[in-house]
Amino acid sequence: KEVLGELEARERARSGIGNLRIRYNRVFGYAFEVSNNNRDRVPPDWVRRQTLAGAERFVTAELEGVERRITSAEARAGERERELFAALVERCAARAGRVATTARALAAVDVLASFAQRARQADYRRPRLVEGARLRLVGSRHPVVEALARSGFVPNDVELDGERRQIVLLTGPNMGGKSTYLRQVALAVVMARAGSFVAAAEAEIGEIDRVFTRVGAADDLARGESTFMVEMTEVAGILRHATGNSLVILDEVGRGTATFDGLSIAWAVVEALHGAAGNGRGPLVLFATHYHELTDLADRLGRVVNASVAVKEWQGNVLFLHRVVAGPSDRSYGIHVAKLAGVPEPVCRRAGEVLR
Repeated sequence: KEVLGELEARERARSGIGNLRIRYNRVFGYAFEVSNNNRDRVPPDWVRRQTLAGAERFVTAELEGVERRITSAEARAGERERELFAALVERCAARAGRVATTARALAAVDVLASFAQRARQADYRRPRLVEGARLRLVGSRHPVVEALARSGFVPNDVELDGERRQIVLLTGPNMGGKSTYLRQVALAVVMARAGSFVAAAEAEIGEIDRVFTRVGAADDLARGESTFMVEMTEVAGILRHATGNSLVILDEVGRGTATFDGLSIAWAVVEALHGAAGNGRGPLVLFATHYHELTDLADRLGRVVNASVAVKEWQGNVLFLHRVVAGPSDRSYGIHVAKLAGVPEPVCRRAGEVLR
């Protein structure tokens, strides 16, 4: 840059062109740019290289020499850079094992430090790992929902074991918190098995080998599978692979088809998971459903219990308490939820008439 600047200053003084500048073009390289108004001042030893709309560009022997030196220097710099990079790669490759070991150690420290920081910030507790198929959470919370909630999060308990409470059938209204409850239980198990404290006041977690979930509803356009087909495929995988030490989370199995077909499938799935089909005791199960007929299974199967999310009706409105209590629910309050979603009042009123 200094050499070009000095050359530009000398040629500006020699030619008397006050606005003379050296320009660069990828095709033509370096050149003196002269506006058309100053064309008559161009020295005779300048050679035209490029014509523009309002100017022309010229070169001199000295400028071409400077350009060759610049090009040569750039080539040498690039070659040296490649040599240094190749040497660095060779040195790193020779120490790749130590670098990878260090990276894994730093990653473990990073994860454990994050676990510790979050546990202290959010008052997580250390889970007690116990033998057998067992899961007990006191004051369980959803770590993500709790962090994002503007109001306080309502904690809930859960207890599952292979003797008395193998399957919990969870009923209750939409918007009551059933899906959040299912997810927070699964997350507690995953966090504990990962070595983290959990979002609960107390936690006892047994030898759970796998966590299976069937939550949410979505089709698979790429495979040409409907929502119900996706749901049944996942349920089939759970029935094939779940063991007596697995945790199974099911949210409204059977809702993707006709009511009676869905109810029948859900009923049979609960029986199969319970072990009533003759395959021994099944996994620990949380099963959320709007099929209230399923609550009768608690009287038919010995290790099935009912639970529900509590609500309070007040002045014609429904208050969702987000608290899981013992016993079944006999209503889903779907029309009330439709009102909350903004469905027009005449439609909701007519829905109530049809329901009655």
